[in-house]
Amino acid sequence: MPAMMKAAIFVEPGRIEIDDKPIPEIGSDDALIRVTTTTICGTDVHILKGEYPVEKGLTIGHEPVGVIEKLGANVKGYHEGQRVIAGAICPSFTSYACQDGCSAQDGGHHAHGYKPTGGWRFGNTIDGAQAEYLRVPDAQANLAPVPDGLSDEQVLMCPDIMSTGFAGAESAGIRIGDSVAIFAQGPIGLCGTAGARMRGAGLIIAVDGVEARLEMARNMGADITLDFRKVDVVSEIRRLTGGRGVDAAIEALGLQATFEAALRAIKPGGTLSSLGVYSENLTIPLDAFHAGLGDHRIVTSLCPGGKERMRRLMQVIETGRLDLGGLVTHRYRLEDIVEAYDLFSHQRDGVLKVAIQAG
Repeated sequence: MPAMMKAAIFVEPGRIEIDDKPIPEIGSDDALIRVTTTTICGTDVHILKGEYPVEKGLTIGHEPVGVIEKLGANVKGYHEGQRVIAGAICPSFTSYACQDGCSAQDGGHHAHGYKPTGGWRFGNTIDGAQAEYLRVPDAQANLAPVPDGLSDEQVLMCPDIMSTGFAGAESAGIRIGDSVAIFAQGPIGLCGTAGARMRGAGLIIAVDGVEARLEMARNMGADITLDFRKVDVVSEIRRLTGGRGVDAAIEALGLQATFEAALRAIKPGGTLSSLGVYSENLTIPLDAFHAGLGDHRIVTSLCPGGKERMRRLMQVIETGRLDLGGLVTHRYRLEDIVEAYDLFSHQRDGVLKVAIQAG
């Protein structure tokens, strides 16, 4: 009988439960890691609610920090016992999409054919990270050693949250001195704010309705914070930019209201960089779109993965450019993950990110 482990399994919409599963078998290009710390993502909540479809029985989660337990025969340059992370997106780097420079859309490994978002495998198309053990496919391309001296919690944001938030700033094409508005200051939006600062923005405006999140945004580099419950955000952004609008807006929630406000906040010729996961159709208002003649760029991003992306992000942490440890507000054991989902999905008790300790 195979050795068993605990895993958080999608049972049906509204139910993710902890259960026993066999420890994964690995192939010659894979690695098995013993997960020490992982977390719950907003996307996992979309899965829980049935808003993003995955197979029943799938292990959820895509943000692993752990230790190499076993290496496939083809995986060189690593050793058992080594501390590693793998990106939420773990592309093969052999597919057409990867070789075309869009590795997150890797389409080479799916029974469904060339599936969009195909580089996102953990907790989407294969068993994920909310478990005691995780099979990392194409491990040579995706395992990133954790620098000595960095804790699990210091690097826990690298696989997804930090990579995604930074991608929002990168896709926005922020230049030194640009004005940028970031809509929603959850974990992704906070990393978007930090990314805007690192890209050299001259004015950073963070928008949310929770004072604690706006305070965190100021720590991450926001010059001005706006509470959408108290001010007309678009009018205020216009006023702050001398009527021009911001050069770029980052949308980090996935709602019609934030998408539309971001579109209305940018200047003619500006960029709307969208990071939100949308669960219903979006409508683009005719006036805000300038009838299609506004020279706008609307760009979406799925977080870049792979070991080089992870190495770069961990280097930013290691050199003290950015400290994301403060995003972890709650800690749970893996066996209590159902309780953690309840807290996180209802956004209670000032939660930003939950560290799930699996080992």
